[in-house]
Amino acid sequence: MLHKTRGIVFKTTDYGESSVVVQVFTEKFGLQSYMVNGAKKPKAKIARNMLQPLHLLDMVVYHKEAGNVQRIKELKNSPLLQTIPYDVIKSSLAMFLNEVLYKAVKQQSPDENLFDFVFSAIEWLDHQTEGIANFHLLFLIRLSRYLGFYPDRYLAGEADYFDLKNGTFHRYKPDSILYLSPPHTQNFTTLLQSNFENIINVKLNNDERRYLISKLLEYYALHIEGFGNIRSHEVLEEVLG
Repeated sequence: MLHKTRGIVFKTTDYGESSVVVQVFTEKFGLQSYMVNGAKKPKAKIARNMLQPLHLLDMVVYHKEAGNVQRIKELKNSPLLQTIPYDVIKSSLAMFLNEVLYKAVKQQSPDENLFDFVFSAIEWLDHQTEGIANFHLLFLIRLSRYLGFYPDRYLAGEADYFDLKNGTFHRYKPDSILYLSPPHTQNFTTLLQSNFENIINVKLNNDERRYLISKLLEYYALHIEGFGNIRSHEVLEEVLG
């Protein structure tokens, strides 16, 4: 049966001489793998360069509930990204966020709220002309809401410590070593209380940004089984630094 769905490219893997398998987070079916025959041929109907990480798609697909690898009938980039593929900062941000999403989003079932958040955030980044240096920090904080471990905001703005293991704010130092302390807690709280529209007003220096991203990745690793290490943030730090 044919279905229309929007999608977000997570990963494309070469298959044979001319084909690829692409993992797409779809609005209708969650994370799915699709075989695209002939994608590497010069005149391919669905070309490999249409399947770059975090590219946004309109798709017509064949879907079998018991199928491991699905098929695509029609595909187009929609909306077509205007700046992310060509801007070194935006493309580095996209590479980092793509690696996080690939490790964090596993469900093969629809989650329209999560899909809408990621799709809209990519669109926002593509259109934005300034104030994107902290985008990835806010993205990770907001993403945690849809993954089930969004920080408990009770005492946010009043507490000096944030417990990474339990996702809670405290006035006194937690018993574990997994926490944020001043001034990092206050900077984290500022981000927690921000949105993409006003993130340009959040002022962080490069050292603080590096520290917070390392702690946010630690937070993710504590709450997502098998999350492992993220490598692309080192490239991102070089670009932003």
